[in-house]
Amino acid sequence: MHISEGVLAAPVLAGATVAAGAGLALGLKELRPNRIPRVAVLSSALFVGSLIHIPIGPVSVHLVLNGICGLILGWAAFPSILVALALQAILFQFGGIVVLGANTVILALPAVLIHYLCRGMVRGRSHGVAWVGGFTAGAAAIGLGALLLGGSLTLSGEAFREAAVVAVTANLPVLFIEGLFTAFCVSFLRKVKPEILGTFDTLDHPEERL
Repeated sequence: MHISEGVLAAPVLAGATVAAGAGLALGLKELRPNRIPRVAVLSSALFVGSLIHIPIGPVSVHLVLNGICGLILGWAAFPSILVALALQAILFQFGGIVVLGANTVILALPAVLIHYLCRGMVRGRSHGVAWVGGFTAGAAAIGLGALLLGGSLTLSGEAFREAAVVAVTANLPVLFIEGLFTAFCVSFLRKVKPEILGTFDTLDHPEERL
């Protein structure tokens, strides 16, 4: 879901950069020292997962992992995703520095939204509901990100409207894959490390809340 340099119109770039800056500020404000290792691990996972690209027409698709990132980190997903994208841009020329704000918003804003929409489901006592919540989080994060990607391209000019449709359509298979992956991650974490998700048996301890 990377947008390359020289594609987006200046107003879109400016608006996305401002939005990314606001999200980063909120993320850093809520980032407590004991959560920094989680941010680092998820940044690493997103960095590696996004390196495997599958070309589809003029775009390419890949694992994003912003669903599980959002569930665990909330607003801290902004700095986590920003670091991963910045390293990809610097080391492998994926995306770019100029469009770093836009790419961050495309991935991190859906992550924050699904954190609030799905965290109650994954933190409850029902494992079945938690699995559904995990799937919904993974799928919705990709779906919302694809819509933001398509919207950014569409707002940048008529020449990119066809590419926007292709970009959104190409990410539909990833939507289901990410949903399943996130659901299994949620199930696994509930068994081995429930405090990471802030599940029902840790919510009485403020130091473990997310």
